[in-house]
Amino acid sequence: MAATESSIVLASASPRRSELLELATVRFRVAAADIPEAPLPGEEAVAHALRLAEEKARAAAARETDGHYFIGADTIVVLDGRIMGKPVDENDAVRMLTELSGKGHEVVTAYAVLDKQSNVCIKRAVRTQVVFKPLSQQEIADYVKTGCPMDKAGAYAIQGGAAHFVREIHGSYTNVVGLPTCELVETLHTIGAWPQEEQH
Repeated sequence: MAATESSIVLASASPRRSELLELATVRFRVAAADIPEAPLPGEEAVAHALRLAEEKARAAAARETDGHYFIGADTIVVLDGRIMGKPVDENDAVRMLTELSGKGHEVVTAYAVLDKQSNVCIKRAVRTQVVFKPLSQQEIADYVKTGCPMDKAGAYAIQGGAAHFVREIHGSYTNVVGLPTCELVETLHTIGAWPQEEQH
């Protein structure tokens, strides 16, 4: 059966994730899911991201009466084993960027594709290594003033005003943006949400 915009649902309000799915020509609609994102005590970074991705997909599926396949995703930045979430204020953003300055870190995006009819859920976490150049306090202050870091894990967006902070990237670029498109499309094929013959 051909996928329609109503059969695949993205449980995220992120315009970046929508843009990536659109670039992959996936037909979908958005039904954002808002859930608590704090790590559980002792929760490891990848497990945390995978849990949130599935919870977002299931929260949207429970609320929506229309839709067959639900996609949840969560992106975190990990520095020295510590999860860096979204900054709580500008000072927190400055702190995060100062910590990332001149260092390598890992971006983990987990996604879950839930088949609401069968309750089958396929989850995967993709990891990308990113290295920042050393940042001056003026560069950090100027970037924080734009407001861009405030809703981003690790207080930066590689596709936005922080592109020139990145010296090296090892792995999936779209994963750092917020959705590992190659891997997700493969999963959509596997679960039957988007048959390969529908690609153009």
